[in-house]
Amino acid sequence: MIAVLQRVHSASVIADGEPAGRIDKGLFILLGVLEEDTEEDARLLAEKIAKLRIFSDENDKMNLSVVDIGGGALVVSNFTLAANYAKGNRPDYLRAAPPAVADPLYQRFSELLRERVGTVENGVFGAHMDITVAANGPVTIVMDSAVLRKGGRA
Repeated sequence: MIAVLQRVHSASVIADGEPAGRIDKGLFILLGVLEEDTEEDARLLAEKIAKLRIFSDENDKMNLSVVDIGGGALVVSNFTLAANYAKGNRPDYLRAAPPAVADPLYQRFSELLRERVGTVENGVFGAHMDITVAANGPVTIVMDSAVLRKGGRA
C-alpha cells in the first residue's frame, strides 16, 4: 500500500460533480492499494500516519502529529500510485489491486485511521474527482507499507 501524505491548511474533493469530502488543517492522503496488500498493510500505515510528527509546534519545529493539532484527514483512492513506468512511455497499472480487493482495503484503512485521528473524510472510490489542496509547507511524504512490514528497511 502506498500513501502520499500532504500537510494541508485545507483540502476538498468533488466526485462526479458532487461534494464528497472536506477538511481544514490536517493531512491530504492519496492511497494506492497494491495486489499483495492486506488489512495488515492498512493497519501499519494508519498507525504510522496518525503518529507522524510533521506539524509545527510553538517553536516552529515539526514535532506534532495530526492528532496533536486536532486535525483531520482527507483520503482519496489512487490506483495510479501503482504505476510501472520502467518501459515505454505509457505506464501500466498491473500492480494495482482489482477494485473488488482495493475498495474494501481503502475503506478499512479509512476506518483504522478514523479510530486514531477522529475526522476522516473520503473521496469516492473509482469516481472522477476534482481535488483542491491548500498545501502547508509544502510537506509531502511518500509511505510504503512494505517498508513498515520490513521494520523500516527499504
